Amino acid sequence: MLKTLDLNQVMVIDIETVPQYASYEEVPSHLQELWEQKTHYQRKPEQSPDDFYERAGILAEFGKIICISLGIFYIHDKTPYLRIKSISGDDETQLLKEFSALLHKQAPTLQFCAHNGKEFDFPYLCRRLLVNGIEIPVQLQISGKKPWEVNHIDTMELWKFGDYKHYTSLNLLAAILNVPTPKDDIDGSMVRKVFYEEKNLPRIVTYCQKDVITTAQVLLKFKGINVIPPENITIVS
Repeated sequence: MLKTLDLNQVMVIDIETVPQYASYEEVPSHLQELWEQKTHYQRKPEQSPDDFYERAGILAEFGKIICISLGIFYIHDKTPYLRIKSISGDDETQLLKEFSALLHKQAPTLQFCAHNGKEFDFPYLCRRLLVNGIEIPVQLQISGKKPWEVNHIDTMELWKFGDYKHYTSLNLLAAILNVPTPKDDIDGSMVRKVFYEEKNLPRIVTYCQKDVITTAQVLLKFKGINVIPPENITIVS
């Protein structure tokens, strides 16, 4: 499939998420009860629901999206280039409306690519679109489709080669494939603190964009194509 994959029809994507509330104390009481039930078997015996709340961002029922970074390939004189665009903000509804409007301008056959996208980014986006009352764009509509009919690309799935128990982080995969990665000043576990305590959304956007660039380069490795040099990568506003 990858040998015949048209990069012009691929959008590389990464999202950053945080808990819907800055602290557990701000969560409405009925949602606190549901949080306790939802995480009962995930928490260690010594962990309280409050202690565990810092992980609320990874659950679409209790988290929200604050950044979506997108990468589009384009080919000029047989040389691949990459354009990066981010949509970010505290207002998730507005963010998702902008994302949806952007997809409406794209071909219905557009393929998304993400690392662990099939288990996180794609379903998270669909769930939050539904919560915010926004129609799910046709490119993300997979309900009723058989697994082999879903044409999204997941670089982690590609690396599994059928081993469904195997998890490999994007950073590890990039390292073993000799994909150059920009130095990160934060990691995923720090996004909540940077957003709510430091109030530094641009720092999160930069981190998200770096993940899109890395995922795009890893995809090229799977296609047997050289990585894109930094001068051929453009970040647009």
